[in-house]
Amino acid sequence: QVQLVESGGGLVQPGGSLRLSCLASGSMVNIGAVGWYRQAPGKERELVARITDGVIRYADSVLGRFTISRDIAEDGAKSTVNLQMRDLKPEDAALYYCHASGIRRLRGRDFWGQGTQVTVSS
Repeated sequence: QVQLVESGGGLVQPGGSLRLSCLASGSMVNIGAVGWYRQAPGKERELVARITDGVIRYADSVLGRFTISRDIAEDGAKSTVNLQMRDLKPEDAALYYCHASGIRRLRGRDFWGQGTQVTVSS
């Protein structure tokens, strides 16, 4: 199994910055792609950024403003997926979820964190 715990959300003014972190633990060798999604009220959950086999993909709406990165502990038992967000806009406000895709023994499984709220308002 894989556990994902997000942190770092909060209230920020337009133009401000926030850094989200996702601590992933568990069966790390069975995890492939990792990333961040978000869901605003009344809207579908959408991809924000994702790392797959070292290749990074961003949603067009955040390109140039958000940066995703992944750190893996030396023992490989834990991994942190960070999302640095800059020049935040009101439309970035949403519940942000960390996501991981299972591979090998966990192939076909999707893992989600509990979500962290980002509010952008003056």
